[in-house]
Order: sequence, then C-alpha cells, then structure tokens
Amino acid sequence: MLDLTVIILTKNEEKNIEKCVSSFKGIVKRFVIVDSYSDDHTKKICFRLNEELSKNGSKLDFYENPWVDYATQFNWAIENTKIDTTWTMRMDADEELLPLLAHEVSEKLNAISHEVNGIVLKRRLVFMGKWIRHGGRYPELLLRIWRTGFGKCEQKVMDEHIVLSEGKTITFINDLQDNNQKDLNWWIHKHNWYSNREVLDHQLTLEKKSEDLLWNTSKQASRKRKIKNKRYYKLPKFFRAHLYFIYRYYIRLGFLDGKEGKIFHFLQAYWYRFLVDSKLYECEKNGTMMEKQGDLKS
Repeated sequence: MLDLTVIILTKNEEKNIEKCVSSFKGIVKRFVIVDSYSDDHTKKICFRLNEELSKNGSKLDFYENPWVDYATQFNWAIENTKIDTTWTMRMDADEELLPLLAHEVSEKLNAISHEVNGIVLKRRLVFMGKWIRHGGRYPELLLRIWRTGFGKCEQKVMDEHIVLSEGKTITFINDLQDNNQKDLNWWIHKHNWYSNREVLDHQLTLEKKSEDLLWNTSKQASRKRKIKNKRYYKLPKFFRAHLYFIYRYYIRLGFLDGKEGKIFHFLQAYWYRFLVDSKLYECEKNGTMMEKQGDLKS
C-alpha cells in the first residue's frame, strides 16, 4: 500500500468516479473526495467505494465544500483534510490510471530520491471513445504527484496547474487517461462554461493579476502558457482561431484521428477559441469584465 493520498474534486460525477478510483488497483492508502454538493448519486457511490476500500486497508473520505473556483477548492482540500501521507496526488474524476501506470507508480514511488519533490505524468485524451493521438494533444505533461507540503494549485481562474515550492521533478513513462463518460451535449456545455473562465483569465492577465507559471511545474505547461499569452493572444481576434485549427488539424496531423478527431479538433481548436474571441469582443465593445463563474451546472 503506497503512502499516498489522492485528491479528487467532484460535482455530479456518478458516471466517472468509480472508474477513476478503481483504476488505482488498491495501491493507494487514502482518497479524498471534495464534492460541491452533487445532486446525482456521486455521494452514494463514494460511500459504497469507501466500504469496499476499507476491506483492503484503504479508505475514501468524502467532504462537501461550496464551490468558488477550482484552485480555491483544491487548495481547501490540501489545507483542511488532514493529509499526512508522504505523497499527494491530483486526479480529475474523469481520469484514470492505465494499468501500466498503476504498476509503475506502485513500483517506483517508494524509491524516489529525496531531492525529487514532484512527478510529472503523461496524459492521453479519449474523445467519443477515440484516443486523440495527433494535433499536438499527446502527450500532455502534467505535474500530478508531489511530496506532501511542497505542492499547491496556482490561484488562477482557468488552466490551473500544481506547482512546487522547491525541489526537482521527474517524469514517469506510462499514461494517465482522460476518458469522460458524458455525452457531446455535456462537453459543449462545459466548454461554453470554460470560455467564460478563459475570457476572465485573459482579462486578469492583461491587468497583471494573473501571471505566467513562475514556480516549478511541468516545463511543457509553462511553455504553453507563455506561448498563449505572449504569441497567440497577440494575433488578431477570430483569425487566430482559424490559424490555430489549421495548425492543429493539418500541420500537426489531427486529421489522422479519424471522424472523432475531426469533431474534436474543430470544436476544441476552432469553435471554442472562436467563442472565447467572440466573448472578448463583446466585453470590449461594452466596456465590461466577464463575471466570475460558479461551478458547472448540469
């Protein structure tokens, strides 16, 4: 049993949470679920999972806390759930460890040298049942495991990452998988919500209230943040969405991902980016700031 606590934030995740927890294959000492008052069966499933885990010496602790934003909720979990394990991990409810990664974590975590405080994982995305391997989407490198006390979630409105206060990072070989079981209508609804957060985050960045990644995290994540803020957003509105889609779908070979890939790359690289620009344009035209967003409504 690994001396590891896994933090998962939930809101109406009855279709995903059991798959996420079960993917750890019983290797984790503790799961911490922080729920923002789900109105589906998420809570009931979590209590059942705790009963099952307790038979093997593990446990799942369920907390409820009002949603402000992701970073606030996650840092509340770090500060208020009495984490006393050597390692802490961030997981999203729609993610899962693939078997090879579960084995790698089990084999390597206890032997990590003391100068290493963070572990970067490779994430693959599954969309409509299809692994999106092209278009620059794989692998996505994210700092997800850290020595307890050395990591926190950066306080941003959008695109929040775990950052280290000190220490080195290493990267594991095998994959974490994002495989949400909800439908396309939900995906579109979620990205409409994301677009509001993205607009507000960009407005705060322009006001110097939201910065580039300054602390130790995934180098890829830090580089992407800088490219977006210092290059992408310097291009003309609307044209940049068109250019980004061409880059993703043709230059980075997104078309090789088949019909599912065509849907994904168009919606995520064109429609979503165009929607963000449209809302930025509306705010600039009206001289307004985007309102702060609550949690995602079902």
